Amino acid sequence: MTTHPGVWLMRALAPLPLPWLRALGGVLGRLLFALARRRRHIALVNLRLAFPAWSEAERMDVARRSFIAFAQSFIDRAWVWHAPDAVVRQRIRLTGAVDELRRPEAAVLFAPHFYGMDAGGAAIMQQAVAKGGSIYSPQSGAATDAWVRAGRERFGDVVLINRRDGVKPVVKSLREGRYLYLLPDMDLGPEESVFVPFFGVPAATVPSLPRLARLGRARVVPTVTRMTPGGYEVQVHPAWSGYPGDDPVADTALMNRRLEDWIRTMPEQYYWVHKRFKTRPAGEPSVYGRAP
Repeated sequence: MTTHPGVWLMRALAPLPLPWLRALGGVLGRLLFALARRRRHIALVNLRLAFPAWSEAERMDVARRSFIAFAQSFIDRAWVWHAPDAVVRQRIRLTGAVDELRRPEAAVLFAPHFYGMDAGGAAIMQQAVAKGGSIYSPQSGAATDAWVRAGRERFGDVVLINRRDGVKPVVKSLREGRYLYLLPDMDLGPEESVFVPFFGVPAATVPSLPRLARLGRARVVPTVTRMTPGGYEVQVHPAWSGYPGDDPVADTALMNRRLEDWIRTMPEQYYWVHKRFKTRPAGEPSVYGRAP
């Protein structure tokens, strides 16, 4: 794994000054925006559905900046996963209700798909949480899979749970007192999903946040990671009071509403390149069509 050219390149990039890495990410992001027509189309459709009042020029600008943030966050994995501990600690700050991460009982950390999600997970394990875990989707290539696993296991006592193994190992981990870093805000298909509004559009959403919190007898603590000029800021929010309730659909809809508020503060840093509205209610056509 350590001799794979891609991994070698990321290790070689790790010592470079952050402004240099961000500049490189800026060039790469602009190139991707120009060449990756299909992903650009997906991002623009998502933004059109989420922000119908915006002009086409506004959506194009946010989409372009989103591609740049995507590329910059990918290159940042070089130092998040390979730079000395002190560098990571200096560049990623935990703010807000950080004491929520130091309580002995388990919590589900609601970590939405902002581009800084890997940096946020690393800093939480490095600076606050003794034992943690995350649901993991194996990567397609063996070298890439090994590199990603090593990066996500770098700090602290981390357990990566294969998504294919189902709910039982996740619940077991929570009941052992581990914190779960959970990213539930994607369209994973119709199985087990419910349709709840996301920016006013019915979106297939797996109700895993309330479900796992209830089964694991855990608090829900939102952690929102923002890319900054100096690195990242992980804002820790107080645990949600009375959550989950008795209705997992209502709980999932509440999750989306609160996520919308955070997205509005930094729309260019959300993961718009994903087909968030791919699964449609029965009888509704695809919203994506073909890229122009």
